[in-house]
Amino acid sequence: MQSLSLRGVYTETQTLIYVMDLYQKIRTIPTQPGCYLYKNAEGEVIYVGKAKNLRARVRSYFLDASQSNAKTGTLMREAVDVEYITVANEHEALALENNLIKQKKPRFNILLRDDKTYPYIKLTMNDRYPKVFVTRRLRKDGSAYFGPYFPGNLAYRLVDLIHRSFLIPSCKVDLSRYHPRACLQYYIKRCLGPCVEGLTTPEAYKQTVRDVQLFLEGRPNELEQSLTKRMGQAAEAEQFELAARLRDQIVTVHQMQDKQRIATTDNEDADVFGYHYENEMLAVNLFHMRSGKIVDRRDFFWEDLPEFLSETLNELATETEEAESLPRTEPDPAVPAPEIEESAPRVQYSPVSELGGAFSPAEFFSALLKQLYLDQSYIPRSVLVPVEFPDRAILAEMLTERTGKRIEILAPQRGEKRSLVDLVCQNAKQSYDQRFRVLQPGMKAIQEALQDALTLEELPTRIECFDISHIQGAETVASMVVWEDGAMKKSDYRKFQVKTVTGVDDFASMREVIQRRYKRLLEDNKPFPSLILIDGGLGQLHAAYAALEEIGVTLQPLASIAKREEIIYVYGQESEPVVLDRRSPVLHLIQKIRDESHRFAVTYHRKRREMRDRDSELLSIPGVGPRTRQRLIEHFGSVRGIKQAKPDALTAVVNAATAERIRKYFDSQSKSPDTPVLTVLN
Repeated sequence: MQSLSLRGVYTETQTLIYVMDLYQKIRTIPTQPGCYLYKNAEGEVIYVGKAKNLRARVRSYFLDASQSNAKTGTLMREAVDVEYITVANEHEALALENNLIKQKKPRFNILLRDDKTYPYIKLTMNDRYPKVFVTRRLRKDGSAYFGPYFPGNLAYRLVDLIHRSFLIPSCKVDLSRYHPRACLQYYIKRCLGPCVEGLTTPEAYKQTVRDVQLFLEGRPNELEQSLTKRMGQAAEAEQFELAARLRDQIVTVHQMQDKQRIATTDNEDADVFGYHYENEMLAVNLFHMRSGKIVDRRDFFWEDLPEFLSETLNELATETEEAESLPRTEPDPAVPAPEIEESAPRVQYSPVSELGGAFSPAEFFSALLKQLYLDQSYIPRSVLVPVEFPDRAILAEMLTERTGKRIEILAPQRGEKRSLVDLVCQNAKQSYDQRFRVLQPGMKAIQEALQDALTLEELPTRIECFDISHIQGAETVASMVVWEDGAMKKSDYRKFQVKTVTGVDDFASMREVIQRRYKRLLEDNKPFPSLILIDGGLGQLHAAYAALEEIGVTLQPLASIAKREEIIYVYGQESEPVVLDRRSPVLHLIQKIRDESHRFAVTYHRKRREMRDRDSELLSIPGVGPRTRQRLIEHFGSVRGIKQAKPDALTAVVNAATAERIRKYFDSQSKSPDTPVLTVLN
């Protein structure tokens, strides 16, 4: 018998051997709760599942396959090994299954492709001078996180309020050391200036950070008392500018309290799910209700659902009941497992194409809710789903334990809650039509999606995109194209000759061009674009930011799109690149702008190269200098026109001797068999 590590083409004999190997391994699997991982011949994990009784659950796959279950047969046809991890109870199995699916990404599991989360506000408490940012990732880095915020732009509005009222920055300037001068944010009174020694003190900055913490933690009374006391002390010390700033902060706290009182009702928070499935494609809508009001929604799409999908989860419920009567001890390998029918190895496997109608809403929502909520810091009290599933009660108990408050997962059948679920299902149908029936979304929708994908503070209305073009460092040029309000604005296109860089150095070239462009905007007091887009990877992105930082611009949204991979890097979030779906209208828009920038740069580069070649050719003729070359080009229009000119025509521009030399030069070029051919490179 061959070992489990056998590699090669699946034949009927090999498949039989693999099944028999798995067959023997089942006898050593314990009857405890845990997770099991099926692997293929390459050692890749292709399916992860959980069970209250591991041996009984794995055994059930062979029973299903022996009964010609096409869906289970598809999995078992590829599986050559199974591993398992035991845990103490079913709650731990649920959490472990979620972690393994996100880590291994097995293709037979339902995967949450869109792992977008709502924004949090991050206060970098471990820094010498903490900053405040909007982020979508929670990390164990010692920072304080507040949120999530619904809708997404609320987090940006609060950070902007913190900038204006508390003067805590969110720039990328290194505050671990002092700098010679402050940036623009300090001079427009939106930063305390910790980057320059003497503009603020560590004690004053620490007190301001404490105020921001109280503000974000929702403790307005304590914050107001502190601000009022310090305002009185500043007034007594005749520090009237400081007292006025503290007074403005008190007004801000009052305004936020008033808004919260208006929005507060007796209704609890809830998340409501709906879906539409058709032609093996799925659209899911999630509505977020806060205080009884719909504040935001999310769309999820699946074009390639896993090939292995159970029609129902009844077998899981049956397995749970059977497991109650089984002992939870490690099995003795000498004791045989429950017998499996002799026909099990002789499975008739059905091709994947026969799995057309295998979608199971119950299994899908069981997997989706675990991936969405088990890692979240905030979960609403009620989650409404359109279908019942066996894991619902266990998942609700587990979320209740984690949050310390009662969480309900409901599948309403009638009443107002069912009407709400039906409403979300109707919206899911509209999302399906727009995504899969090739209905072009409106430009406003694309702008909003771009804002969300790149975590931009404002809706993007103007994008300026840059590209560098050269051949082995020769005639290096750059282009800038402009997209504004849904269309390319050719009147604002710009061309740049790179002047300070020699040789092949795209990074230095990008740095020069970006600095020239935006230094001019600063001097002319003109507005900056919503987004600067760079055609290139991380190197070009960092070069562009370095150029902006040198002129004191640190809050400008900046992104780059890498060629081939089509990965988008946003400055400040380089470790979390944005990977958009290939059908995404947002990706299509960015690609369109990038491609136009590339076209414009290449066109300008070719023109410059032709001018260089033309210049060098004429200047190589004895007696023809720069001024003579210019007169000839202006008179005849091109080098071709000069080549075709008769000696009498040439004497209208130059003297007879020079005209004779020009004529002899071109005649000799046309007769020479080794005349070089000018090749145009892209």
